[in-house]
Amino acid sequence: MKKDTRSPNIPEARNLTMHRLLTAILLLFLQNIAVFALEPDEILIIANKDIAASMHIAKYYCEKRQLPRDNVLAVSLGKNLNNTISRNDYERLLAEPIRKELLTKQQPGKIRCLLTTYGVPYKVGRRGPLKELQGKLKELKELVEQEKKRIKQLEQNGRTNSLEHKQSTYKLAKTQFEIDYIEGKETDASVDSELSMVLNGSYELYRWQPNMLKGDIPGLSLNTLMVSRLDGPNYEIVKGLIDKAIAAEKTGLKGIAYIDSRGIVKEDLYGRFDQSLRDLAVITRLQTDMSVEEEQTEKLFPPSACPQAAIYCGWYSLKKYVDAFDFVDGAIGYHISSWEAIDIRDPNSSQWCPAMLTDGITATLGAVAEPYLHAFPQPEEFFMELYKGNCLVEAYYRTNPFNSWQLVLIGDPLYRPFKKAVGKN
Repeated sequence: MKKDTRSPNIPEARNLTMHRLLTAILLLFLQNIAVFALEPDEILIIANKDIAASMHIAKYYCEKRQLPRDNVLAVSLGKNLNNTISRNDYERLLAEPIRKELLTKQQPGKIRCLLTTYGVPYKVGRRGPLKELQGKLKELKELVEQEKKRIKQLEQNGRTNSLEHKQSTYKLAKTQFEIDYIEGKETDASVDSELSMVLNGSYELYRWQPNMLKGDIPGLSLNTLMVSRLDGPNYEIVKGLIDKAIAAEKTGLKGIAYIDSRGIVKEDLYGRFDQSLRDLAVITRLQTDMSVEEEQTEKLFPPSACPQAAIYCGWYSLKKYVDAFDFVDGAIGYHISSWEAIDIRDPNSSQWCPAMLTDGITATLGAVAEPYLHAFPQPEEFFMELYKGNCLVEAYYRTNPFNSWQLVLIGDPLYRPFKKAVGKN
């Protein structure tokens, strides 16, 4: 898991400035407006009409959650079960049909959530190089070579810690950042994260955009949509995401919470996330009747050590799932680590997302590429939204920092494990 130390997004100001102005104005009027829970008819299901299982899942979800049949958009994405879609095909085959559906066929503003299904790609490729900046690109690459030579010379002269060395190192990093931007590096994303901004018009395709749904103040999202996914290693597992969520809602989620922190106490991003896990353990004890088991060292819960697992959150075992859990129906959890959702349809994958889905978890999230640590929802914030009675997709989008980026949420968006705000008397 990387901590991003480079500069923030290059030009996103044109849309963001106006959004902040509108936000400031809206805040004056929205202080007393209630937050309305997501309703079934506010969901638009996206299915691949060329794959029967995708259409079956869409139909099954409509029946179980009583969605209108008109709330299914069947798009042609090919008969192959593709994980990745090119940037051009994403725009042509997915984004444009969804915009057309939302802007011309659906009641304006009615759809608040998209639900992608098995059969719809979950990774979108990066954009191409910016042709209008190719001249500048050549200059920047020449500058990189000059700075590398300068740094090497300084190091040979024993001036590694000199001011000149630090300045050249910074200049080299800044120049490489500009090169990456022009060449289109880090412009790939999860399909679902990109779709959350499908109504935003033109925006900068480089790294991430801020999630305007983060927080719980209504009306400030403008055109941002919530997006969840019903997907996994096979049709039966995907269908089970619906069945187990509905079953758990009848009684409320029951079981044991397993929290795996690492004992990090540093005042940095790693330390803050580790503290968030420890805070989650405290909050869970206070807000629920669940027993809480903690692992507070660099070790992980060992195999078969976690029976009746209802909640799991922890880190950091990169693409090495540990089969510690016996997940109950309705179990929710995620592992904070890079690249844990690259192969969510592979039943033999050792990545945490597909492995936990195979083991029976009902809802999870993960990254389809390197997300950087600060892209994950803070654990205590995400689960607290669930404890407050919010549904899965609401909890995620109120705590997810970025859109047009790498994370994907897997599970029934309407799943509400705690139908009413919970708390011990």
